[in-house]
Amino acid sequence: MGISVHDVVAFSQARANLSDLAEQVKAGAEKIITKNGESYVALIDSDRLDYYHRLERERIHLLLIDEAALGLADVAAGRVKDAKLTLQKIKRKRAA
Repeated sequence: MGISVHDVVAFSQARANLSDLAEQVKAGAEKIITKNGESYVALIDSDRLDYYHRLERERIHLLLIDEAALGLADVAAGRVKDAKLTLQKIKRKRAA
């Protein structure tokens, strides 16, 4: 869904027409509220905001799964080091 010129509302206009804007948003519109001619905040339906949050959590989970797969591929290829030994080497280098 794209944003049209009708979905961009000045802050002062939004304040004066908040009930009407809320009804439009509840009906499916999204509004961009501007302040001093610049984008300031968005007015969206709470269910849609919840949906956006769920999408973001899913994206994060998929990224974590990808990272885990890369780590498992490193283990399978033998590209691993013992953590305790590696930390000991780092501590010795810092002490020297």
